[in-house]
Amino acid sequence: MKVISIIPARYSSTRFPAKPLANICGKPMVQHVYERVAKSAKINEVIVATDHEEIYRKVESFKGKAIMTNGSHNTGTDRVAEAALKLDGDIILNVQGDEPLIQPELITLLVEEAIRNPSSVITAKTLILDKQDIDNPNVVKVVTDLNNNALYFSRSPIPFNRSGTDLNCYKHLGIYCYPIDLLNKFIKLPVSLYEEHEMLEQLRLLENGINIKVVETNYNSIGVDTKEDIVKVEKYLKDDTID
Repeated sequence: MKVISIIPARYSSTRFPAKPLANICGKPMVQHVYERVAKSAKINEVIVATDHEEIYRKVESFKGKAIMTNGSHNTGTDRVAEAALKLDGDIILNVQGDEPLIQPELITLLVEEAIRNPSSVITAKTLILDKQDIDNPNVVKVVTDLNNNALYFSRSPIPFNRSGTDLNCYKHLGIYCYPIDLLNKFIKLPVSLYEEHEMLEQLRLLENGINIKVVETNYNSIGVDTKEDIVKVEKYLKDDTID
């Protein structure tokens, strides 16, 4: 079974143009993501899917592999799916290009779960420790059933804690393992009702009866949305032990 990780890397961004090329400790951000993904023993191939020649050339400069994709895609998943059509993979791992601290151990965990559950999409969650994140709409929350299947994703606090007793709340981490057939099915589905309201594309899967299994991890991502986030990432990397 061949597992391919595809990293969508879009050049244009309202808040942070050319974000994949941002310098972090002497390397472009996309290189940090690429190298960390490649450290997982479960990944057979790593590809950057981009819409811009400059990103393509940068990936080639550090001996990585890249594929040019259409510039009009609405989501990273659409970009990943286009690239996957040009490849020969059984499982496609979608790792966001703005996650320079992604852990190889988490990638391995997700791929192993994907192999055990060939009819499900696999993603991850982590316990929210900062209570302010519960009410933050930029922090996506997820609730699961007793078998760790996703029930719902939301920007609102879920579940609502009416009892007032201690209750764990989980943050969704935007990394996905897709069986190739489910990825191809997903991108052909129309935008769904709750997806449109929450602006969360994973809800399209749930609304169409596609199962999402959620693994729990202690990893808490520091994604790069603004230039200020780079300072946080560089501070973390100074103490990082990943070779």
